[in-house]
Amino acid sequence: MTSKTTARQTISSGGQYENVFGYSRAVRVGNHLHISGTCASPDYEHSNAYEQAQAILVTVNKVLAEAGMGPEDVVRTVVYLRDINDAASVAKAHSEVFDAIRPASSLIQVDSMLRPWQKVEIETYAIVAD
Repeated sequence: MTSKTTARQTISSGGQYENVFGYSRAVRVGNHLHISGTCASPDYEHSNAYEQAQAILVTVNKVLAEAGMGPEDVVRTVVYLRDINDAASVAKAHSEVFDAIRPASSLIQVDSMLRPWQKVEIETYAIVAD
């Protein structure tokens, strides 16, 4: 039996928790890209959920580009919110990027995040055509 090896590309955020937890911002294997849950940087500590979501999606687009992909390749997002009352504003930011693309998506309320000021976190999955 022959094993087919596919190249694996890891993309780092440069953040301290990558070494603590042993993870990467994103991993691309073949035509699949998995982007870890992404939060806004500390620059957005005093920002609302909409602004944090916008900042997250800018980061996501940078990671997509580094992997040779774009927003049109996104097939799924998972959005985690601390306060479900922020759903409309986060949905607005999400729609600004993905309205024409329409990836599958879930929106989930969580009790807490790593930093108390973080309001939203987004995981992203993309597949580029072979």
